[in-house]
Amino acid sequence: MAKLKFHKVAAVAVLIATAAWVLTGEFSSVGSAASEDGAKPSEAPVKAAAPMRTVAVVTPPRADHARAIRISGFTDADKRAVLATRAPGIVEELPVKLGQRVKAGDLIVKLEAEGKEATVETARQLLAQREAEATAARRLNQQGSAPKLQLDTVLSALAAARSQLEAAVADLERNTVKAPFDGVIDKVDVELGSSAQAGAPVATLLNLDPILARGEISERDLGYVKAGDAASVRLVDGTEVEGAIRHVSRDATSATRTFRVEVAIPNPNGAVPAGMTAEITLRAAPVPAIILPRSVVTLSGEGDLGIRAVDPDNKVVFYPIDLVDDTAGGLILAGIPDDARIIVAGQELISEGDTVTPVEADAATINKLVSEATGSTQ
Repeated sequence: MAKLKFHKVAAVAVLIATAAWVLTGEFSSVGSAASEDGAKPSEAPVKAAAPMRTVAVVTPPRADHARAIRISGFTDADKRAVLATRAPGIVEELPVKLGQRVKAGDLIVKLEAEGKEATVETARQLLAQREAEATAARRLNQQGSAPKLQLDTVLSALAAARSQLEAAVADLERNTVKAPFDGVIDKVDVELGSSAQAGAPVATLLNLDPILARGEISERDLGYVKAGDAASVRLVDGTEVEGAIRHVSRDATSATRTFRVEVAIPNPNGAVPAGMTAEITLRAAPVPAIILPRSVVTLSGEGDLGIRAVDPDNKVVFYPIDLVDDTAGGLILAGIPDDARIIVAGQELISEGDTVTPVEADAATINKLVSEATGSTQ
């Protein structure tokens, strides 16, 4: 019994000793209590700071550039008229042919008169008679030999004869079709001796000087253009012509929310036809701008298109771009501060707010930085 009590006392003692050891926090294991140099485990070595990146920068010169707005369009005649008869009849005269140039008032088609000329002549003779009667009636009335009522009757007959002649002449003129403006005959719909109904088309007349280039611009670009601004047009066959904006619509197309633009182009020889596909470049007022290579353009953290630059503290800043023109030599940009040091190489490896080491760009530096950015060897 004494032996059993001894074992119980020993077990309790071991348990108390183990609990005391745990509470001290001293877990002895190889290499855990101290390092070889005596440093405590909690004291981790300090990590070295990452070196600043080097970027190539330029401060490009500024010059005035005209903003270029390019739109697709087509050429069209300045004036277009489908000429039609105003009375039925047989085509008696057809003095024009396809491609012929005509002046305003030139005869295009004449229908057979069918007695209308005789009607005009009769009305003319009647008018002459009524004029003679009116002259005699006035003389008699002045002499007191004819009453006022008789003079009024004669004058009324004179007015009726004059109206009758005008109606006869108008009816005869309905048998002729004349050019309303200078132009070129683009289509002839009748033949000599053929029958034409009233309102039937007989010819199409175009005025191609000036020729128009029509297109539509977006809401965003509307404020940059106005009537009188210069414009250039490149036709589908490669021909390039110059003109000026003649009209900018103030009413948007409901389907596209765009605005119609017309460019007038001198075309004295009719060399530019109507209906050709064209690329229209509208030139707005010049603005101060710089030219940079396309590779400079990047995206900000928010996804905006622009360029990165270095401020006076060598920190990276971002400027949204205002594209003035896209030329073979690079992008022409506006809206960038005058003293901005623009990053032209290394901009893809940094972010806004980073501190960098800027160096003036030269060919060697740019090649080196581009090589580092792409992971290739130059």
